[in-house]
Amino acid sequence: MQEKSKVGQVSELLEKLSESATLAMARMSRELASQGKPVVNLSLGEPDFNTPDFIKDAAKKAIDENITHYSPVNGFLEVRKAVSEKFKRDNGLNYSPEEIVISTGAKQSLANAILALVNQGDEVIMPSPYWVSYSELVKIAGGTTVEVYAGIDSNFKITPEALKKVITPKTKLVIYSSPCNPTGSVYSQEELQVLADVILEHEGIYVISDEIYEHINFVGKSSSIGTCAGMLERTVTVNGVSKAFAMTGWRLGYLGAPLWIAQACSKMQGQITSGTCTISQMASKAALEADPAVIAEMIQVFKSRRDRVYAGLITIPGLKVNLPEAAFYFYMDVTAFFNTTDGETVVRTSDDLAMYLLKKVYLATVGGEAFGDANCIRISYATSEEMLDEAVKRLREGLSHLKPIVA
Repeated sequence: MQEKSKVGQVSELLEKLSESATLAMARMSRELASQGKPVVNLSLGEPDFNTPDFIKDAAKKAIDENITHYSPVNGFLEVRKAVSEKFKRDNGLNYSPEEIVISTGAKQSLANAILALVNQGDEVIMPSPYWVSYSELVKIAGGTTVEVYAGIDSNFKITPEALKKVITPKTKLVIYSSPCNPTGSVYSQEELQVLADVILEHEGIYVISDEIYEHINFVGKSSSIGTCAGMLERTVTVNGVSKAFAMTGWRLGYLGAPLWIAQACSKMQGQITSGTCTISQMASKAALEADPAVIAEMIQVFKSRRDRVYAGLITIPGLKVNLPEAAFYFYMDVTAFFNTTDGETVVRTSDDLAMYLLKKVYLATVGGEAFGDANCIRISYATSEEMLDEAVKRLREGLSHLKPIVA
């Protein structure tokens, strides 16, 4: 029997991974735009604001002062102190600087924590919908994703009863985001407490709380599960500066965790990237030390856009929409458009619908399968009102052509 050629063959692990759905749609959008097509791209979650000047000034100062050499793997002490104080000020969390790890984006913080905690065969519970990279990172670690579905009728939030049903002796982690990507839903302190009560009934279960959208919140202050009694030693809190301070390209995230987990994350990072960019660290220190009120105007703009888009979406027949409480996404139930056609394209799933909209009306959205809820599509409203009005117009037009398939 002839041995299979290994030439040009990627690893089995890479074969198992999916391309990020959001990045894939962004790539296809760029390809169409490069061909001269008038694409409206609502696929990526990136603020369309520029980084505030006081942050850029801190970066320039760092360059002038030659803060351009390697930093400690877990970040400069003064930056970790700034994160520690931010956690106390904004979240009521008491992580010491030694329990902080600065990374190259919140995504690396998530990856560090998952790879540091999950063994082959461990189960990782995720309220569904969830951010697309969670399940893929668990896959890299050799774990198994266990989804707990919460649809639009429950505002995409799980109950303690649902959580309790899926916990097994193999459960190692619970990963969630609040405010949530892709839904914009926010767990209240009371809702987190009853979930924490379930987790605390079981030894050896930890939580990763992704709070990257913390400040883009229209219903008040976000709550952290780490503030629930007994949960700080069970919780890895992940955050960053990308969303709130319009610093996506600076690539800086951070986590707070019990010391043994923080040390494990630092060890993991030391073999992959070492310390993150020193200039980004000093710029982020300025952001972290600032009063969150400095971004109030940006948050108000996002809220205004949310309300404007919502007013348009609820008038589109067949579309099921809730009002997001935070972040800058709508996650819309599109099941009314399954098993439809415009006479050329057949739509069976939300991913089919996303591709149909891209090709039919040049509107880039993201299908729901990668988020763990195939009933929906996601759009971002982190763009101008003019573009958003055009997007709603195109969405209405594209959907209007779809008619039920006649057997």
